[in-house]
Amino acid sequence: MISDTGRNREKKKRERECYCQESSEKASIFGEEEKTSIGLTMDSGDASGYTAGVDDDYESLLSTTDAELLKRAWRNEKAAPEILQFESSLVQRSREQIQLMEETIEEFSNNAVDPLTVSLYQMDLDRTLFLLRSYLRTRLQKIETYAFHIQKTTDLWNRLSKQEQKYAERCIDDMEQHLDQSVLSKLPHGFKSHLKQSSLSLADDMVPEPQLDQYVICRSKRFLGSFQLDDSGEEPVNIEANDLYALPYKSIKPLVESGQIDLV
Repeated sequence: MISDTGRNREKKKRERECYCQESSEKASIFGEEEKTSIGLTMDSGDASGYTAGVDDDYESLLSTTDAELLKRAWRNEKAAPEILQFESSLVQRSREQIQLMEETIEEFSNNAVDPLTVSLYQMDLDRTLFLLRSYLRTRLQKIETYAFHIQKTTDLWNRLSKQEQKYAERCIDDMEQHLDQSVLSKLPHGFKSHLKQSSLSLADDMVPEPQLDQYVICRSKRFLGSFQLDDSGEEPVNIEANDLYALPYKSIKPLVESGQIDLV
């Protein structure tokens, strides 16, 4: 009878073996493709077209890995003025990958594997840890800055994870308590609101909001053609693949959310 602990140990062992095998296979495939493309560039005829196809396949494969998806989510979150949708599945997979890499590195170290190999795995682990921590830290900073605005905006509130929602509620409670004790308790009755300057204010003019009109640097992976930024009557922008553009975030917000444009 195999215990649950034994099953988990065998499962983790198989995952580590698959991870190592997958890394080796990718390195072998990319190496062979690179050699093939280098050789073909020296030939005539359709060699240039074949090389371009191999390069496109290589870039497409790289762009779908969790490491690249995490890097893209991190860049978008850093550059966007508002908080974006939480990438729950990607974060969960990244955490599992980090745990797997840590166990792999520990096993390699115990089995006296080549130090260069161990250092390469460690560099991969450090990169993933940095991206994940920076991604989560950037989101927490936005929550702290725009907590009141996020709470009263249903769309933004639904973009948070359950843990982030709890964190936002604690931030709001702490801020309200601090304002009550330090300032609002000493003001006249009509000026005790956390959201408005006075009881006569119609809008929540004390709540900071992200500036969606600010310009951001963006890039599209494919040709999007003519794109109208707003209703001001200006000429539409012709968005080409892989070109950099400085555009108002508010105008390209739907394209960012749909994944057609990446922020830089």
